Amino acid sequence: MKYVLENLRLQELVVIVNENRAFYEDFVEFLGDQGYSSILEFVQETSDSRAASTIEKYLQRESSEVLYDGLLRPYANSKAKWFFLAWLMRDAATQRLQPLLRTASGTTDVERKGYLLNEVRKFVAPLFPDTGNWDWAAISEVMLARLEGSRRALKGNLFESIVRRSLNRIIEDHELPLQVGDTQIKIEDETYDVQVSGEGGTLLIPVKTRETMGGGHALLFTRDIFKSIMVATERDYLCIPVVIAESWTGDLESLDSKYYVYIQANPNQIRSVEPLLDIEMERLLHVLESLCGRA
Repeated sequence: MKYVLENLRLQELVVIVNENRAFYEDFVEFLGDQGYSSILEFVQETSDSRAASTIEKYLQRESSEVLYDGLLRPYANSKAKWFFLAWLMRDAATQRLQPLLRTASGTTDVERKGYLLNEVRKFVAPLFPDTGNWDWAAISEVMLARLEGSRRALKGNLFESIVRRSLNRIIEDHELPLQVGDTQIKIEDETYDVQVSGEGGTLLIPVKTRETMGGGHALLFTRDIFKSIMVATERDYLCIPVVIAESWTGDLESLDSKYYVYIQANPNQIRSVEPLLDIEMERLLHVLESLCGRA
């Protein structure tokens, strides 16, 4: 498969961000209904109670507009508004704000979110004092960055699902007495995306994807794969990494694993990668049969 010169991730994300513009404009319309002429006027609101009340009303408001995640899947209405307001305030809803909700003031989830978002609003107001900071052009850049981060995690989950689906098909086709786990498992600090269990043992599969070619993160990517195998084998688990990367300089032959799956492709090319992954997983049939515990 040829290297991909075009930044497919950016191309797809721009499409998604543009789809989300209607959600932004719906928020501007909502603020107009609340008596604000612009987002900046709302952000610079001096009345805590009015600002918090406005945020709570927005969180509870039903809207026909949709906010999409990094894979163009719609967020649930309540999550969409929580995420959008956090992004608008240049913050991270899941990574930073969600843990703070447990200690935030309020008796309901909406009240706690309203309190927290209002505190963030007051903090960012003097940092972004210009109207242009809140126009669509500026917010679209913020949204692009947030969706890019979420997309990496979502893409990882997507390939985990593809691997599970492929394994379940092989097990069904060959009538193997094996069970594919529905969730990830964690051993020490290592996460294994897929596990296959039978009377003869357990197979752990870390699924690793990488789009870019170089830099320090490439070394961390390689080290992560090696450590996943080491932790699993030290506990007598069979470990087979699935690596999907357009260009990876790791030495596959030096892995402490007899088997591995390496697909040299950009993971953004899902339609091209999925059939290749099916073929590679089928080649592991003899490994799956060894887990059955048959004499």
